This record gives sequence, C-alpha cells and structure tokens, in this order.
Amino acid sequence: QVRLVESGGGLVQAGGSLRLSCAASGIIFKINGMDWHRQVPGKQRELVAGITRDGSTNYADSVKGRFTISRDNAKSTMYLQMDSLKPEDTAVYYCAADVIGPSSGTYWGQGTQVTVSS
Repeated sequence: QVRLVESGGGLVQAGGSLRLSCAASGIIFKINGMDWHRQVPGKQRELVAGITRDGSTNYADSVKGRFTISRDNAKSTMYLQMDSLKPEDTAVYYCAADVIGPSSGTYWGQGTQVTVSS
C-alpha cells in the first residue's frame, strides 16, 4: 500500500518561513509528477506548485518568487520551502504523487496545517 505523509506545518508570523516535506512509502517503482495543493475551508483545493521527475517546476502566480518546490527521488520525498509567508497562505497543504508500482495511481497525503499570523 502506498502512503504519502506530510510534515513541517505549523504556526508562523507573516514574513516567516516554513519547510514542508512529503514522504512516500510502500512498494514504489517510480514516482512521476508530484504536486503541492492547498485548501481553505469553504474554497476549492488549489494547485500551489508541481515538479516532474526530472525537476521541471511550475508555480501558482500567488506563490512565485516566495515558494520553492524540490524533490529527492532516491528518498521518494518532496519538499516545499515557503518564504515571505503571508496570512493568505494559511491553509491545509496536501501533497499528491503519480506513483508507478503494483498499485499505480495518484495518491494524496492527509494534509498539514499552515497558519500565518499577521
């Protein structure tokens, strides 16, 4: 069974930084694209950033220049470095991964709360 676990969320003041991690475990042959999403209660989940297996990245306009996505394929782990945080970045952050293995498919983590105080 493939499992994604996020960590690194918490409470930070505006202007501060946090680093999120997303670790995949289970029988995995390969992970293709990996993404970070976020959701605020009452709103749709939105894509924050994505990264391909070879390291190509894309970002939502709202986080460009402040967030950096990266991954370590050997550790099946993805990261999101969040700098210059704003109160509007407050949300539950979820990771997603396109996994190739005996149970191929798109998997999601359980989410980690990020709260930015003003």
